[in-house]
Parts: sequence; structure tokens; C-alpha cells
Amino acid sequence: MAQRPSASTADLGERLARLGRALAEREAEHADGMAEARAFLEKLRARVEAALERFHRAAGGAGAPHLRVALGELRLDDKHLRSVQFDLARGRYRAIVTAKSRGDVTLVGPFQAGKQEGPCRTFPMDAAPELDSALGEFLEHFLEEAATP
Repeated sequence: MAQRPSASTADLGERLARLGRALAEREAEHADGMAEARAFLEKLRARVEAALERFHRAAGGAGAPHLRVALGELRLDDKHLRSVQFDLARGRYRAIVTAKSRGDVTLVGPFQAGKQEGPCRTFPMDAAPELDSALGEFLEHFLEEAATP
């Protein structure tokens, strides 16, 4: 027989439901920006994934298959409420790409896990030539760092 929730559990549930509605009302104005950030980062992640596939084939073909890098899935940002991110990892080395609902993208790293994150470079999402150049430098720097013994 299932137990009925106690009055205090029901009260707690109602309190949290009210809070959930209030926070959702506050955040609703950021929904479009979050959708744009997610769509932008999905495309950017797909480009990074394709480039890493080529890196993996080249490294493996040259005798270094152990240089593989893990590409994380898109998810809500670990630090910023109105942002999404994906990360790259190899061994203790990490890099993060974040897109914020306000319209910018930040390249974080490379850095070692457990250490302070950085360096960071931020660009407007509509700054394609600058971002493209910085993304190439960012990935090259990460891959070089991650392949350092």
C-alpha cells in the first residue's frame, strides 16, 4: 500500500512548485537567447567534431592513435545560468566552449583538470572571421598541450 505524502511533504512540494513558476517567469525572457546560443553551439560543435575526426585519422595514420581527444556533448553551462557548453578532454587537459544567451561565445583553455580555468577569449557570435581564426588557434593550442608528456 502506498503511503500518502505527509502534510509537510505536500507543503514543501507546493513551495517548490511556486518557486519553480516564479523562477521560470523570470527566466522566460531569456528563452530566445538560450535557443539561439544552443543552435549556434550545435553548429560550432559539429565543425569541431569534423575537424577532430580528421586530426584523429591523421594522428592514427602517423602512428599515434593515443592522441585521441574526447569531445563532450552539448549541455547547460557549468558556471553560467543562461549559457550552454561543450568540452574537450584528453588526459588531464581540458578546454571548454561556451555560448551565452546574450550573444557571445567564449573559448576557455586549455587548462589542466583541477586547476584554474583559462585563458579565455570571448567573441560576439556574429564575428565569424575573428571567431574562425581564434577557434583554429584554440584547438591547435589545446591539442599541442594535451599531447605534451
